[in-house]
Amino acid sequence: MKKLVLAIAFIGMGSFAMAQQTTTTPQDREAKRAEFQQKRAQMEKEHLDQMQKDLNLNASQVAQIKALHEKRKAEMKAEFDKNKEARQAKMEEMKAKRAQMDADMKKILTPEQYDKWQADRKAKMEQRKVAMKERGMKDRKMMKKPMTTAAPEAN
Repeated sequence: MKKLVLAIAFIGMGSFAMAQQTTTTPQDREAKRAEFQQKRAQMEKEHLDQMQKDLNLNASQVAQIKALHEKRKAEMKAEFDKNKEARQAKMEEMKAKRAQMDADMKKILTPEQYDKWQADRKAKMEQRKVAMKERGMKDRKMMKKPMTTAAPEAN
């Protein structure tokens, strides 16, 4: 019984906290996008500087690597834009399937069971978001480590 009360309280607090989140305005999104692009450019510069230091690159090599990175970035953007419509169609299909499953579950479950199922689903999604964010932070920290220049072992 205590577990049930605790679970209901946890779910209630979680849904209340989620209700407090505000929607972002287009200006906020643009500001975040600009900030992200600035941070990304800074990280790219730091990465190139680190490569120059670790590999003892000359100015010509640095310029060639920078041009190669720019070319690759342009290719990736073109590929991303090419596949945009297919991704959007897939997203719409997934939304429709999710809505259908939701409707089917609503028919099968009692209202209390349905509410509990939805709350559990939202909690799991939040856990996945947190895990992804933590993993992203961990990956960024790993990227900042300098390259190792140790010679390979001879067999």
